[in-house]
Amino acid sequence: MKQRMALYLQDSHDLRDGLDYVRYAEQKGFEAVWQAESRLVRDAIVPMAAYAAVTDKLKVGSGVINNWTRNIGLLAATFLTLDDLAPNRIICGIGAWWDPLAKNVGINRSRPLLAMKETVLTMKRLLNMERVTFHGEFVHVDGIELDVVHGRREPRNVPVMIGATGDQMMEMTGEIADGAVLNYCVEPSYNHKALELLTAGAKKSGRTIDMIDRPQLVVCSVDNDHDRAIDTTRELLTQYLAQQPHIAKASGVSMDVVAEIQSILGWPATHEQIVKAKHLVPEELILRITASGTPDEARAKVNEYVKNGCTCPILYPVGGDVKLLIDTFAQD
Repeated sequence: MKQRMALYLQDSHDLRDGLDYVRYAEQKGFEAVWQAESRLVRDAIVPMAAYAAVTDKLKVGSGVINNWTRNIGLLAATFLTLDDLAPNRIICGIGAWWDPLAKNVGINRSRPLLAMKETVLTMKRLLNMERVTFHGEFVHVDGIELDVVHGRREPRNVPVMIGATGDQMMEMTGEIADGAVLNYCVEPSYNHKALELLTAGAKKSGRTIDMIDRPQLVVCSVDNDHDRAIDTTRELLTQYLAQQPHIAKASGVSMDVVAEIQSILGWPATHEQIVKAKHLVPEELILRITASGTPDEARAKVNEYVKNGCTCPILYPVGGDVKLLIDTFAQD
């Protein structure tokens, strides 16, 4: 049976190379590509449009944009536009962002659950081509609609998925979203609690867990040389454990280790700082929370995430030969 498989692209590649990667992934039977938008480095929407334009079947998702920096009208119009470019192939992945980055650009992430709920529910109504009036704490709209004059007026098939980390956000995702984009840098058993929370949330809206899609980001470093694959991942984890401590917490990483890495890394971190601190990330952790190693080792680890409730692995090539990774997980 064919396994659903997706590719995750961030900023470690030339953007034009990304066009080659997504075309190659489509040829090899991948279902989707997801474009990151995390640090202040690469917007998700521009690459998504480019990927959609050079493929025919591949789904294109945001993995994930935040719900704070785009007005709800613009957010809905953006995904309507992407759906015009690639009908029924666009996925809106949205997350609550994180500090200190949000704070450093002037965003006060107060009441993140309510802010997300208002965004997602309004977004879904607008993409359903409804006329919407809503006055909440974060979303205020008066009689707005996606006023298409030239083009398709019918409701748009754009699933809205939440990149949830905390327990309350995960449960709410099961209640209001089309799916959960499950975290990376967690061990496969992390999914057990996530599934319990999604199940509880789904029940509130009369749904079952099988109605909630569960794609999952998986850090994946594939190399025919095991040690080289591990070292590539070690550099990524060094940066992420320092800059996104909520992921470190979900991964069960010692806060002492995180603090020591943070004492070496600046913001933004330089490559030299990452190299200096990377010895603090043990191989045991790399093997536990990523799919890193030879092709056989990477496939075995990704299968663990699938066995633990992931419906579609979203493979994040942290370096090396991206086409080798795609070949390793080819579904054609």
